[in-house]
Amino acid sequence: MSFTGKYELQSQENFEPFMRALGLPEDKIQKGKDLKSISEIVQDGKKFTVTVTTGSEVIKNQFTIGEESEIQMLNGEKTKVVVQMEGNNRLVTEVKGMKSVTELNGDTITYTMTMGDLTLKRVSKRI
Repeated sequence: MSFTGKYELQSQENFEPFMRALGLPEDKIQKGKDLKSISEIVQDGKKFTVTVTTGSEVIKNQFTIGEESEIQMLNGEKTKVVVQMEGNNRLVTEVKGMKSVTELNGDTITYTMTMGDLTLKRVSKRI
């Protein structure tokens, strides 16, 4: 199953408390909570390029399944991660005490990030 495509954010749960826990300033949280973000994913075998555009802000990450890569997190911080694939439709990684799962089901991507007892869930549809 290929992740390649463009996806538009449809819904999100716990955005504000999760971003506060990440240390984002309140003005950025308020600005970002109502913006529709577009994720563009290009998959070439085990190599991925993920570009997320939210308003005027663009975050672009590249990684290869099973290899250490540097990514930019939602709060702008750069960190090293190893992304694993479970089955043919789940990308899983752990970074700084957070577990991130990206799951593709048909034309829907569900992105779940868990930190302690706080979970951010974002659902995007292919456009």
